[in-house]
Formats: sequence, C-alpha cells, structure tokens
Amino acid sequence: MEYYGTLGSACDDKETLRKMFEYGMTGMRLNLAHQSLTEASLSIGRVFKAAESVGVKPELLIDLQGPERRIGDLRKPLELKDGHKIKLGIGEDIPIPQLTLNVIAEGDILLIDDGKIKLEVLKVYEGTVKGAEKNTKQVVSVNCRILRGGRLISRKNISIADEETDASTLTENDKKQLQLIGRYGVTGVMLPFVRGAGDIQLLKEELRKTDSDNVRIFAKIENRAGYEHIGEIAEISDMVVVARGDLGNAFPLWELPKVQKEIAQVCRRSDKPFLVATQFLHSMEHNPVPTRAEVSDIYNAVQDGASALMLTGETAIGAYPVRAMRYLTKTAQTALMTSDPHIKELLDIN
Repeated sequence: MEYYGTLGSACDDKETLRKMFEYGMTGMRLNLAHQSLTEASLSIGRVFKAAESVGVKPELLIDLQGPERRIGDLRKPLELKDGHKIKLGIGEDIPIPQLTLNVIAEGDILLIDDGKIKLEVLKVYEGTVKGAEKNTKQVVSVNCRILRGGRLISRKNISIADEETDASTLTENDKKQLQLIGRYGVTGVMLPFVRGAGDIQLLKEELRKTDSDNVRIFAKIENRAGYEHIGEIAEISDMVVVARGDLGNAFPLWELPKVQKEIAQVCRRSDKPFLVATQFLHSMEHNPVPTRAEVSDIYNAVQDGASALMLTGETAIGAYPVRAMRYLTKTAQTALMTSDPHIKELLDIN
C-alpha cells in the first residue's frame, strides 16, 4: 500500500516530514501548479533526507499543471458571502489571467477551489488590453454573484461548469518540467485531465526523450471523457488516479461515489492499481481529529481495492499534517486487516 502526502508550507521541514514517514508515508506529491521543480529544490532535498533518516526510499510524484486554470495571487484571503457580488479580472478583487477571462461569457457558472466556491457571471466587460493587437477588444473583467461562498486563498483552480475543452493535457511548460525529472529524483508523473489513451501516449513519448521510461505514469481521471474511456486509460497507464476534486465538478456531487466505485471496478477487473485522492481528511486542515465520515471514506476506498491513497491540502497547508498522515495510514491498515480472508474468518465477517 502506498501513502502520499502533498508538499507545502505546513510540512516543509525535516522533522515534520520525518514523523510523517515514520507513520507510514511512502512518498510525496509536488503540485507544479504552485511551484516548479527548481523552485522546490530545497524542499525536495528535505523530503529525501527525512525519508533516509528513517530508512525509507521515498516516491516523488510531480503533478503536472496541464490545461487547468487558476486564479492569481490575492493580497489577503477573501471571505466570500452568499448573495454578494464580486469582480474577477486583472487587478480586480479576484485576479485571473487574460486567457481565462477570454473564455468567460455571461451566464456561465464558475467553480473555484474544486467547486467549494460557486459564482454566476452576471456581466462581462470588454476593453482594450495592453499589448493586444490595436483596436482589438478583449474581456477585461467580469461581475459575478456569489452563489456559494467561503474562504478563498491564492492560486486555487477555477473552471467553467460543463465546459469541454480540446486543449492538450500536456502543455509546453509541462514539457520543460519533464526535462528536469532525472535531476530531482522524480519517480512518478501525474497527468491531469486525461481523456483517453492518446494523452498517455503523448506523455510516454516525452518521457522517452529524456530517457525516463522507468518513471511511472499516474493517469488522473477528473472529467467525463476520462471516465468514459477508463478502460483504455487503465490499460496503458501505470496507475489510475480517482482525482475527486475536478471529477466532483464534472458530475453532480451526489453521483461522485458511484463514479468512484465504477472506476475502481474497472481497475480491479483489469488488474490495474489505482489511487484515490482529495478531501479524505479535509476537516483536519483545521481540526486535530477527523470526522467519522472521513475515516469511513478511507476505509471504504481500501476495501474497494485502492493500492494508494493521497492527502492534499491536509499536509500542504493544514494545521495537523503529521496527525492527518497517522489517521490515513492507521485507518487504511485496519481496512487491509479486515480484507484478509483469514482475519475475516476469525471475525466471522461475510
């Protein structure tokens, strides 16, 4: 069983990382949407030193940014309240890049931070953008109504509900990062928004260019296309990732457990390992003890056959990264014990 944390400010010191490895963590994820391999070089060094101190040879996964859109840096966290209005744009309350502005239209529903925040676009304002072609107008800002508020911090993902895109899952920036993986000891690459076997094949070709054929490919299922082509994706990848953040935006949220179980079933039938991620212990970003529902979620994922589990915000920005890793591994180990046929016989579990 593999257990991953996500590297971030909350766990970026050798002692915290050492304790997480002691509690069973087997590897770390670096989200390239927040920092590049070069920018994270010192942090990566701490990961390897901490793992070595407890006799662990760690996995290092890089999560490519792909075509995912994100808001910019906020001056300070924002508390968004239901029913209020807010502006998005360059230099506005919520800064977003021009490329994202250009695809937003009136009536769109915007989902931020894996759908935790939901906005309705009321008005799109056009104007002349500095550096753009003369007399060409582009979207400069959008006025939105807050349908579902919450606390917003910098660099969270933003998407348009029900949007389908033809953009390549592998961007030019991603390709530049792939050229560095040998230097930093990367063992696995997470490819976002996989739509079919063709996306995986493109990544394999890039890895061959850098003699990195031995690096594992983790195919993230986070849209309808990936779900619909799960069979061919499982066949060509090393590990399937049930990435419940964006996947929960692609489907009505009440359908997400069904989708997760269907993906798990396909992976079991094809003998393909799969990883489950996102919000396992979300409450532990602020609380020292998880909810009963959260530990049940971990237990059920293992019972469904997951080969790997991953924490994201819980270890990257949460207040209790070590405790969160302990609850993840302990709960999973309990599930593994009761999955053993000999244990089942002893406990009389059918």
